[in-house]
Amino acid sequence: MAFKNILFEIDDSTAIVTINRPKFLNVINSKTATELTLIFEEIKESKTIKSIIIKGAGKKAFSAGADINEIKRLTKKTARSFLSHGHKMLKCIEFCGKPVIAAISGYVLGGGLELALACHFRIATKKSKFGLPELKIGVIPGWGGNVRLPRIVGRAKALEMILTGKILNSDEALEAGLINEVVAENEFMVKVRERASRLNEMPPLAIKKAIDTIMKATEISFQEAIKLEMKNMSSLCETYDKKEGIAAFLEKRETNFKGR
Repeated sequence: MAFKNILFEIDDSTAIVTINRPKFLNVINSKTATELTLIFEEIKESKTIKSIIIKGAGKKAFSAGADINEIKRLTKKTARSFLSHGHKMLKCIEFCGKPVIAAISGYVLGGGLELALACHFRIATKKSKFGLPELKIGVIPGWGGNVRLPRIVGRAKALEMILTGKILNSDEALEAGLINEVVAENEFMVKVRERASRLNEMPPLAIKKAIDTIMKATEISFQEAIKLEMKNMSSLCETYDKKEGIAAFLEKRETNFKGR
């Protein structure tokens, strides 16, 4: 499938998805959201892709947010469709069953940060800037920022960022737990690819079940989460990868997981 606003490539077992609108700071309009949804639906079904890197084209922005011109035209009636479209995109990323790394360089604001929050890892360059400044245009984050951000950085920091529109630098974001790592720009993508390569060595079925358990656990009660954990762990106990993992451990050798 040909895409207009994103680029897609596969390097070994890692898919690299690039939001390709550098002239517009990689703003996510409706067409871009559709394309991201479609590519992550494809990635979910792939038997060869084990990890995903998502990044913005150029060095100025991962993504500066949703399209302000589309937001300007929203009414109470049309807003729900616009927001649902964004939530579908982020759900496809969050629950694709494979680890997604947000490779953040430059500005990651508004809907761009909400996209990064749906990823499982966030690695940033030293000069990156993070924020949810929607209140400054009279609205609130609408693609899950009010929900995911406090779960990641805590309620106090989320309230500070959202209610004041405060922009964090990379060191502040790392201290808040918003990102996993800050990397020098000259070795940025090397480090991101190294992280993806390490993830590719892990057992795919266990990765999928771990993501499913962790992401759903915050949406259900503690006891329901424990039941889900037991169900997902039990489902792995007769797999080839479990037998291989234990055999490799006992034999003191490298593992060779097959994803079955």
